[in-house]
Amino acid sequence: MSFRKEHHQNLKVTTEFNTSGSNLSEYSIDQLKNMWRDTLNKGIHGICFSMYEDGQEPGDTITEEQVEKRIKILKPYTKWIRSFSCIEGNEHIPKLAKKHGIKTMVGAWLGTDLEKNEKEIEAIIELGNQGLVDIAAVGNEVLYRDELSIEQLIGYLNRVKSALPQVQVGYVDAYYKFSKYPELVEACDVILSNCYPFWEGCPIDYSIHHMKKMYNQAKSVSQGKKVIVTETGWPNQGGSEGGANASEANAMKYFINTQVWSANDNIDVFYFSSFDESWKVGAEGDVGAYWGLWDKDEKLKYQ
Repeated sequence: MSFRKEHHQNLKVTTEFNTSGSNLSEYSIDQLKNMWRDTLNKGIHGICFSMYEDGQEPGDTITEEQVEKRIKILKPYTKWIRSFSCIEGNEHIPKLAKKHGIKTMVGAWLGTDLEKNEKEIEAIIELGNQGLVDIAAVGNEVLYRDELSIEQLIGYLNRVKSALPQVQVGYVDAYYKFSKYPELVEACDVILSNCYPFWEGCPIDYSIHHMKKMYNQAKSVSQGKKVIVTETGWPNQGGSEGGANASEANAMKYFINTQVWSANDNIDVFYFSSFDESWKVGAEGDVGAYWGLWDKDEKLKYQ
């Protein structure tokens, strides 16, 4: 395993500081950069894979070479990689992650196009039968987007569970959706929860406290099943969402605090995201393209 296990003195200081409940506001930008790098170098549980280079977007078919280049960049820092689809080049992600000793949460992207949904379901089952799927994420925020009914979604979940009894199967959505649909919780082996204090307008100083509330809400309805934070992050450029401000300092603070919480409370967290992707604009506004730990040119931020 390439996951870095070294422990850095700066991270030790960071851990002690954060467990006291402080907000890192007294730290300079240079100090935050040092802490951020030390936190990343220590290693994280998981990261969401950003596949598209500048000028590319969903629908473009991506090569194995491009995927492997990015897998190699992430390899020293993470135990797990999460993908979002199983077609158009996304199928290369679990194959190459496994090649490099990284565990996989593999997503099947579902939506209103039922024919495309079939391709995704067939592809995730094929990947699972090849031993390339550690956790299968069947659908991502499809209820949030109101693109499928709960009955349709559970039908897809049950198909994958039946075909891949050796694989944990779950569904990804905003943390509060699981409170609304106990039948969805029943259908899942594991609860896959997206938690974004930023999108709820939470100021950075209270963001980890708010994150814990999000996680605990999902856990309270989980029927004893494991809850994984499948997405959380903070943009380093762009505007504001309520009291949440996009900035380099806030992005670094949020990453540091999230990783400390993950380690201290033994919570599996997939950070969003690995690389900036220029196509992520529109509904996400001017912050959409700036969630990565690396920029769009694959350069590590905050150097």
